[in-house]
Amino acid sequence: MLKAGDLAPNFEVQTSEGSVFKLSDYRGKKVVLYFYPKDDTPGCTTEACDFRENINLFNQLNCQVIGISRDSIESHIKFKNKYELNFSLGSDVEGSICKLYGTWAEKSMFGKKYFGVLRSTFLIDESGIIIKVWEKVKVSNHIKEILDILNT
Repeated sequence: MLKAGDLAPNFEVQTSEGSVFKLSDYRGKKVVLYFYPKDDTPGCTTEACDFRENINLFNQLNCQVIGISRDSIESHIKFKNKYELNFSLGSDVEGSICKLYGTWAEKSMFGKKYFGVLRSTFLIDESGIIIKVWEKVKVSNHIKEILDILNT
């Protein structure tokens, strides 16, 4: 897993808007890169809606938000439209970005082991350096934690 102080690996990803998000294009801005398991599931919906409700605060702080999961573009578009999300969702169907950031890992539910996306967030500064990493994110209060760091 990457840690604070590391250079954030560059990547390109297709987005829900039909464009390509390239991390290096956002030098000069802070970036909140958050990985989530699946569109339109309870925790992922709560997290996305929390970002939606606070997007103006991120914008005021010169901070770009992008969510990434292994869902398809079609799934992202439905999810985005259903909840009126006002930020990009990246489709990492192959899982290459998840692997690059260490968020594709073995998980366990009810004693059964499987591989999936770990809910994780990376706060990246204007130079492309990771400021903070949240692993195994708990959705409640997470947006406030990010904004608290951005406001310091």
